[in-house]
Amino acid sequence: MSFHLRLKPKFWDHYDVAAGPFKHLFDFRRMWRQAVILTAAVSIMPLVLMALIDYNIGRKAMNSEILLRTSRLVSNTRRTVSYFLEERKAAVEFVIRDNSYESLGNPSRLNQVLGNLKRAFGGFTDLGIVDPSGRQRAYSGPYELAGADYSGQAWFEQVMDLGVHISEVFLGFRREPHFVIASLHGEPDGSGYIVRATIDTEIFQELLSNLEISGEGDAFIVNREGVLQTPSRFYGKTLEAIPLAVPPYKEHTQVLDVAGPDGVPLVMGYAYIQNTPFILMICKQKPKLMEPWIQSQWEIFWFLMVSIAAIVVVVLWVSTFLVGRIFEADQKRVATLHQVEYSNKLASLGRMAAGVAHEINNPLAIINEKAGLIKDLFAFKKEYAADPRLAALVDAIIGSVERCATITRRLLSFARHMGGEARVGPLRMEDVVEEVLGFSIKEASYRSIEVDFEVADDMPEMETDRGKVQQILLNLINNAFAAVSDGGRLEIRVEPVEGDRVRISVSDDGCGIPESDVGKVFEPFFSTKSYQGGTGLGLSITYGLVTELGGTIGVESALGKGTTFTIVLPVKLKPSGGERNACAAG
Repeated sequence: MSFHLRLKPKFWDHYDVAAGPFKHLFDFRRMWRQAVILTAAVSIMPLVLMALIDYNIGRKAMNSEILLRTSRLVSNTRRTVSYFLEERKAAVEFVIRDNSYESLGNPSRLNQVLGNLKRAFGGFTDLGIVDPSGRQRAYSGPYELAGADYSGQAWFEQVMDLGVHISEVFLGFRREPHFVIASLHGEPDGSGYIVRATIDTEIFQELLSNLEISGEGDAFIVNREGVLQTPSRFYGKTLEAIPLAVPPYKEHTQVLDVAGPDGVPLVMGYAYIQNTPFILMICKQKPKLMEPWIQSQWEIFWFLMVSIAAIVVVVLWVSTFLVGRIFEADQKRVATLHQVEYSNKLASLGRMAAGVAHEINNPLAIINEKAGLIKDLFAFKKEYAADPRLAALVDAIIGSVERCATITRRLLSFARHMGGEARVGPLRMEDVVEEVLGFSIKEASYRSIEVDFEVADDMPEMETDRGKVQQILLNLINNAFAAVSDGGRLEIRVEPVEGDRVRISVSDDGCGIPESDVGKVFEPFFSTKSYQGGTGLGLSITYGLVTELGGTIGVESALGKGTTFTIVLPVKLKPSGGERNACAAG
C-alpha cells in the first residue's frame, strides 16, 4: 500500500447513497476541510498578527534607536570640534591680550609664543602679525611668509569687518590644505593689528578619525558649498566636492534618511558648527545598521514557520481524529439501523416463508391424497391397472408432491431460524450446506456455475446456532455467485481441525478483490459495488455472526483469479444469556 493511501483517512472517499437531500450533512471531507481551515485560522492568525505587529514596532524602534544614536554621536562630535576651535580661538585672543604689538613684532618673542601654543594646545603650525593694510609684519613658522600681502584674501576682509575669523580649509601660499584663525586687535586711534594662526588640518582630522561609527559609517566636515574640509572614507579627499546634497541650515543637530550616490540607503546626521564655515556630517549605511535586527527577525521568522508547521500538523491530526470519530459513530449508527432493518426483513421473510409453506402444504396434502386414491382405484380395475402410462402419470404426480413437500419443509426449517431468539442445538454441517445450496442451486443451474461441495468423512456433529450458520453460508454463497461469471466455479469444503473446531472454506474463481481492499472487506458499508445496489453490510454482518459463534473468518484473494473465505468455528457453542438475536448481531 502506498504512503498516500496509508495517510488517507477512511472517510475521505465516503459517499452516502442514502443521504438524499441531506448529503451536505454527511460530507465528511467538507466537514474535515472546514474544521482544518477554521482551527488553523484561529490558531495561526493571532500568531501571524503578533509577528507582524512585532515586526512593525521593532522596525520603528530600530529606526528610532539608529536616529537617536546618530544624533547623539553628531552632537557629541560637534561639541568636540567646537571646543577644539573655540579653544584655539581663545588662545589667539589670549596672545593679543598678553602681548603688545611691539613684543609680538620681535621674532624671538613670536617664536616663544608659537612654541608655547604648540606645547599647550597642539595643532598650531605658524603664527603671524598682520597690519591693517594686509601686510604681514612678523612671522614665525616653517614657511618664508614674512612680508606676505593678504589684503586681497577673503579672510582678511572678514576679520577686518567682524573682528575674528575662522576660515575654510584652503591651499593659500603654502599650497597645502590648512585653515586659519585670525583675531583683530583694534586701537582707539583706529589703528591695530591682526594675529593670524594657521591650524594643522591633520590634528583636525584626528578628531573624526578616532570616532567609532557603526554601519560602515563615515565622519567628515564640509563647507557650505559641499567641499570636503577633511578626507572621507567613501566620498573623496580634502577639497573635493562630495556627491551628496548639502543639507539645509538648522540650528540644532538633524538626522535624515537619504540615498547614497550608489543608491544605498543612508542615515545622515549633520550639524552646522556655529560661527564657522564648517558642517559636520556623519553618514551610516542603513542596511548595515539593520543587519542585527534583520538577523533577529529571521530567527523569529523561522520560529514562526516551525510553529505554524507544528500547528498545521496538530490541526490536521486533531481534525482527522475528530471527524474520523464522528464518521465511525455515524457508521455505527447507520449500521445498527441497517442491521435492525435486516433483522426485521429476515423475520418477515421467515413468517412469510412459514405462511407460504403452510398454505402450500394444505393443497399438496389434498393432491397427494387424491393421487393416492386414484392409484388405488386404478388397482381395482384391470383395464387401468394394465395401462402403464396411467400408473406412470400418477407416480409423477405423487413424486412432484413429495418434491414440493421437501421444499416446504426446508422453508419451514429455514424460517424457524430467521427470527426469534438464538438457539443452540445439534446439527450436521452437511445438512445445513445442502439446505442453503437448495435455495441457490437453480441460479447456479441457469448460469452454468459448477458447485463442488465436499464434507470430510470424520466430520463431527456440531452444537451451535443453526440460523446463524445458515446466514453465514447464505451470505458467502451469494457473494461468490455475484463475483463469478457464467460458467464459473464454486467450491465448499468442510473439515475438522485440531482443538475441536471446524473449518469451512468457500472459494470462487471470480473477479477477486484488489490487494488494497482486502483488509477492508469486513468493514461496515465497504463495497466494491456501491453503485450497483450493494450496501457493504453483507460481510460485516457475516463477520459479526462468526464472532458471536466464537469463530474467526479470514480472506485470501487475487485480482482476476478468485477469492477464498475461510471460517473456523468451535464444534460446541455454549449458549449465553446475553447472546443477542442472530440477525441483529450481524
